[in-house]
Amino acid sequence: MEMRRLGRTDLSVSRICLGTMTWGQQNTEAEGFQQMDAAFEAGVNFLDTAELYSIPPKAETQGSTERIVGNWLKARGNRDKVVVATKVVGRTQMEWFRGGRPSKLVRADIFDAIDKSLTRLGTDYVDLYQLHFPERKIPWGSNPTRYGKWPADRYDDETQIEETLGVLDELVKLGKIRHFGVSNESSWGVMRFVAEADKSNGPRVVSIQNAYNLVNRTFEVNLAEVCEREDVALLAYSPLGQGYLTGKYDNGARPEGARSTLFNRGQRYETPGAAETIAEYTALARGFGMEPALFAAAFVLDQNFVVSSIIGATKMWQLEMALAAADVQWTDEMRKAVDAIHQRTGNPCP
Repeated sequence: MEMRRLGRTDLSVSRICLGTMTWGQQNTEAEGFQQMDAAFEAGVNFLDTAELYSIPPKAETQGSTERIVGNWLKARGNRDKVVVATKVVGRTQMEWFRGGRPSKLVRADIFDAIDKSLTRLGTDYVDLYQLHFPERKIPWGSNPTRYGKWPADRYDDETQIEETLGVLDELVKLGKIRHFGVSNESSWGVMRFVAEADKSNGPRVVSIQNAYNLVNRTFEVNLAEVCEREDVALLAYSPLGQGYLTGKYDNGARPEGARSTLFNRGQRYETPGAAETIAEYTALARGFGMEPALFAAAFVLDQNFVVSSIIGATKMWQLEMALAAADVQWTDEMRKAVDAIHQRTGNPCP
């Protein structure tokens, strides 16, 4: 498994990162252990979780995924060999995170979050601590194809980025986190964090975790340049578009046990034009003699600005296929064929 440097840090992470958000609802702890064992046997050294998980968010299952990861780290005795990433929620009205009140990216809430995460993970520190989504009012994912009317609406009590960065600086100095990253963030947000760090107001952002896949290439428009020049590593999530790019939902199908069948949370990949575009990509994959899932995962790994691709699976065969993408030889013919579809269809699922 190829390793890449995480931003300007001394951490080397595998090109594939194991996502964990299904563990605790769709997957049992035993299944989570099986996935982690298989991934690390294949050379993966990078785990991504969050205080929000498992998905979908529920008070009764919140934190379950971190506990499963923590139990595995203890059972295997390999904490020093694993790069552990987790996340703190941004501004949310879900009150169960903070014991009955909404949460923001302020000192009390971030300290509460990291201490609970460390306890669940059974570790003294987190290698990468990420802001799951911004404090400010912004479309989910932060990179829409259309923004709407300007000026953008703002919260009256919006927490400023420099305030949040100051809290993260405390956590680094206390040894609770080694580095921090952002998630579902925009070019403006990344540059504000960079600017504040350049003024010595806190640690430098080392990574961004945003969606990137065949039907959502919005990262390429501005963020790719920002991150390349500022050494901010892209950790690409949803390489398979929540499973839609596997073809299993083609023609309106709803397979038993699939996420959108169970939870009806696939609206991001059910936008106008999405089904037709996804069908084109799945047909293209088969034309190259590949399973659509393998093709979609390999496309993400071929992008030189992707430092690590975050894969997720509920079945072992799905995990094995995702891991196999690291061995696919992506060709110039494949690239041109994908770009031809993208030129016509754009990004239907930002």
